[in-house]
Amino acid sequence: MKSESEENQVEEQPTYNHIHLEKRANNHVKILTSLKNNLRKNCTCSTKKAKKTFTGFFPVIRWLPKYKFKENAWGDIMSGLIIGIILVPQAIAYSLLAGLKPIYSLYTSFFANIIYFIMGTSRHVSVGIFSLISLMVGQIVDREVQLAGFDLDEDVFRGIKDGNATDVIMNITTVNITFGPLNIECGKECYAISIAAALTFMAGIYQLLMGIFRLGFLSIYLSEPMLDGFATGASLTILTAQVKYLLGIKIPRSPGIGMLLTTWINIFQNIHTTNICDVVTSAICIAVLVAAKELGDRYKDKIKIPLPTELVVIVVATLVSHYCNLNELYHSSVSGVIPTGFIPPKVPDFSLMGKIAVDAFPLAIVSFAFTISLSEMFAKKYAYTVEANQEMFAIGFCNIIPSFFHCFATSAALAKTLVKTSTGCKTQVSSVVSAIVVLLVLLFFAPLFYSLQKCVLACIIIVSLRGALRKFKDFPTQWRLNKIDAIVWSVTVCSSALISTEVGLAVGVIFSMLCLVVRTQIPHTAMLSHIQDTVFYEDGDKYENLLPIPKIKIFRFESPLFYANKDYFLKSLYKKVDMNPSLEIIRRKKMEKKLKKQKGKKQEENMKNNDNDIHIELVSKKNDLETIILDCSCIAFLDTSGINVLKGIVKDYKEVQITVLLACCNRSVIDALCRGAYFGKHDKDIHKMLFHNIHDAVQFARGSQLAITDSTV
Repeated sequence: MKSESEENQVEEQPTYNHIHLEKRANNHVKILTSLKNNLRKNCTCSTKKAKKTFTGFFPVIRWLPKYKFKENAWGDIMSGLIIGIILVPQAIAYSLLAGLKPIYSLYTSFFANIIYFIMGTSRHVSVGIFSLISLMVGQIVDREVQLAGFDLDEDVFRGIKDGNATDVIMNITTVNITFGPLNIECGKECYAISIAAALTFMAGIYQLLMGIFRLGFLSIYLSEPMLDGFATGASLTILTAQVKYLLGIKIPRSPGIGMLLTTWINIFQNIHTTNICDVVTSAICIAVLVAAKELGDRYKDKIKIPLPTELVVIVVATLVSHYCNLNELYHSSVSGVIPTGFIPPKVPDFSLMGKIAVDAFPLAIVSFAFTISLSEMFAKKYAYTVEANQEMFAIGFCNIIPSFFHCFATSAALAKTLVKTSTGCKTQVSSVVSAIVVLLVLLFFAPLFYSLQKCVLACIIIVSLRGALRKFKDFPTQWRLNKIDAIVWSVTVCSSALISTEVGLAVGVIFSMLCLVVRTQIPHTAMLSHIQDTVFYEDGDKYENLLPIPKIKIFRFESPLFYANKDYFLKSLYKKVDMNPSLEIIRRKKMEKKLKKQKGKKQEENMKNNDNDIHIELVSKKNDLETIILDCSCIAFLDTSGINVLKGIVKDYKEVQITVLLACCNRSVIDALCRGAYFGKHDKDIHKMLFHNIHDAVQFARGSQLAITDSTV
């Protein structure tokens, strides 16, 4: 007869509601049929489709006829003028990074703005020279020029005061130096720009191919911490490369691996040759530029138009250098001749492609990654959309076409884009205005910068790195926010700075991918406990005052379950529930053998007592844990190994009288389990093994326990 407490317990037996959902029939189209339909759709030609394709490839045709002159013209003209004014000093300065003469930077700025105006889909990004891209180009140019036997520090422009671009370049290229494989006479500057043009052409081809094959998704593998680390590491390299100009010392260039350390060693070895004139000029210029930048940042809400500080500094410094004759009196290094006009276009030298084909690929990836990330950032901010694939085409042709006009690789630049948006830019018409400003300098004003000291250009470059170098200040915050991202940033910075930018990019990508793999292979696991008076369950190690559930353990695995982490899953499960079924089976078998031995040695009445003792011990051990519930809410998918692991633990725990239930599975996981016959033939046991939430599974487990208890009474 049952006691009153037992009757109440039966009356309070928990119930659960098993929800039955009828799955819709799958109407999957056959792969071959789908392929035929896509080919028919994409390969058929009509006037409407041809027009759509053409206007999609040249977006300017779509939006320019609808241009709202009254609303947009003033903002576009003002932002275009300001960006053009900023572009001129930056173009001259970044030529130092690229290892080329300023004229080529001006060409690059001009053509990139025009081409992106025609093909780009972003209304705001500023495409042109970018310090990071210039550095990558410069390192490759320096390496190839050095391998060709030229002196990196030789200045073949020295002594030339002015002239037309064609005349000046022709005077340079007729230096009697023959480079065998080229089978032509070509001097240092001619060979350097030939390498840069070939490199740019190849990078553009890679970007074009990625656009054709729709490989723009590759940029998603360049994580934000990795890109930030790459930019910061490259900024340290850029800073190091400019120190010799700040101090006015002459040291050999050190292209290749370990450039940063080698350069600093050379600087300290030659510190006694410091040019006082350059040091004083550098100190004044940096002080003025930093002060202007800080004031601009502090009062950016009140100052609607950014101060053209770089241009003012360049103009004043050029006038002082010219009239004080700093080059002759103090041997201060100056920019030299910047010829006017355009050099006749020339097909990139295909015989050089093999030398730089590998180097062009990371250049293409970085160029596109920065362009598309900035495009999407500002499109989201101003509520419009950009086409990632068209952006790939646009930046690709911004490299391919200019390579015929003696230009080097380009990319979108954050600093100039921020200036464009802050000065009222509405459309890419502002890029045309900027190109016109650069064109005026190319045609008329370039020779006026002959006396500009190189240390002034170095100051402009260094001050422009403030944003990237400030990332060091943000590191403690990043560490508190996400330690893995902070480590990715640190590794990328160190490899980019201490080894080389190309190696740094590869190391950053590989390391960030490895971190992603490790996160999925060694994910967080937890044992869940009940939140009192609710139907919710949380991590017992993270929160206090949670209630453990007698004889039931709830295990959460926060990752997809697949071949790479199945062993970790099993190890974590056994550790958390404190029972390895295989070891438990072995323990029980040993206990049975021991029992049989004792039966043969002792008398029957003693054996009976021992048998009862051991039986009681086994039962108590079995009753410690009766149900394991797997919270599958974080398991995005299962592969074959994952399905087999789950089937294996159900079988193994069943041998030690422990039931395994699943809860919170998504549809793809359920489908995978059904295909793997996890729920038995025709999924007959699915309602006993799978539950929509953890609470239903707990209620079912409790009900099963009470039913077993009742049956034994």
